[in-house]
Amino acid sequence: MLNTAVLQGRLTADPEMRQTPQGVFVCRFSVAVARDYDRDQTDFIDVTAWRKTAEFICKYFQKGSAILVEGRIQTGSYADKETGKKRRTFEVVANNVHFGESKAQKHETEPETGYDGDYTEVDVDTSDEDLPF
Repeated sequence: MLNTAVLQGRLTADPEMRQTPQGVFVCRFSVAVARDYDRDQTDFIDVTAWRKTAEFICKYFQKGSAILVEGRIQTGSYADKETGKKRRTFEVVANNVHFGESKAQKHETEPETGYDGDYTEVDVDTSDEDLPF
């Protein structure tokens, strides 16, 4: 069975660090991830990291930081206090995180296309007669 999630996006707020009663560090944050097929739509994914990964995130990442998260999807449930209805939760538990590029770096590394906006229409024969296979 396979449960792997890979996210690339930006933190929506500064990560929150807490400690369990046993002294284990836990960090929670949300990542804004643009959809590949529609860059105008964004998903906001909750992420939880534990121990050294949690410490690393809280030390080096802040609101707006680009991040790459590798982890697994975890679901849970709870009873809504107001209605008593059962609610489901969804989050990614981070195993590894990596620095994403900054906005300045992204702008600097965007490739030059050389396209000047002018083009020439070319007639293309779409018959299969000249194909070698």
